[in-house]
Amino acid sequence: MTTTALLSSTLMAASNIEVESFLKKSFAKKPNISALEIKVLDRKSLSEPKGWDALIVNLNATIKQGTSERPVSQNMIYFVNGDIIAPELMNMKTGEHLKNLVAPDFKAEYYDKQHLISGSETSKHKVAIFSDPQCPFCKTFVPEAINYMKKHPETFAVYYYHFPLASLHPAAVTITKAAIAAELNGASKEIILKMYATQIGSRESDEQKILDAFNKAAGTKVTLKDIRSKEVAEHAKKDMDIALNMMVTGTPTIFFDGKKDASKRKYKEVKVK
Repeated sequence: MTTTALLSSTLMAASNIEVESFLKKSFAKKPNISALEIKVLDRKSLSEPKGWDALIVNLNATIKQGTSERPVSQNMIYFVNGDIIAPELMNMKTGEHLKNLVAPDFKAEYYDKQHLISGSETSKHKVAIFSDPQCPFCKTFVPEAINYMKKHPETFAVYYYHFPLASLHPAAVTITKAAIAAELNGASKEIILKMYATQIGSRESDEQKILDAFNKAAGTKVTLKDIRSKEVAEHAKKDMDIALNMMVTGTPTIFFDGKKDASKRKYKEVKVK
């Protein structure tokens, strides 16, 4: 019985408190980090590989860079099995990074009217979409998915969050701001779909050229003054903050009924009338 108990304890994954303590000691060794706080936010058991848990960990700290200091808050993923902790696991057969399959559960407060573009609060399923209008895959996938779900408003409530990838597609930032400005000026939720029809190079940085292309595609008259407003900046920041909290790093990222949908197509598995 003693041998069995010992074996079971060695196979048991480290507790959240043990993980927090280990990570705090590790990060505390870095001389430029102070006011460090580590907290395990969520823990999920992996179906494969067996025995591993994925932990979503929040780090709050003050980082010193040269003579200046800045606060940092970041969510990270770690994998734990027994006394082993790893920042990443990778499937050798598929090349898939398991970190990409892990995400926090979508927070109920993020399902608000501001982001609802189709369906209603009483729809059977909630689908949250984070997308970049200049992402090549998003350009075809997102409008198709939204149009499909729009046909079944009693089944799907679709929530949209702007997530332009500025480093890859600079033009997407201006297009996103233009769509937000148009909506704030009274445009319908259709503006989300119309912005995907903007014909402009994704690396374009001239805001006026991008606006001209957006207005042509959307049938709007959004100006530079519009996209530079405080209200537009606040809306854009809110979406980026939500993406950060949900650990969104790429597009499109889909959450289906609160869970990250790695396949991006769970909505197609739902039987609709």
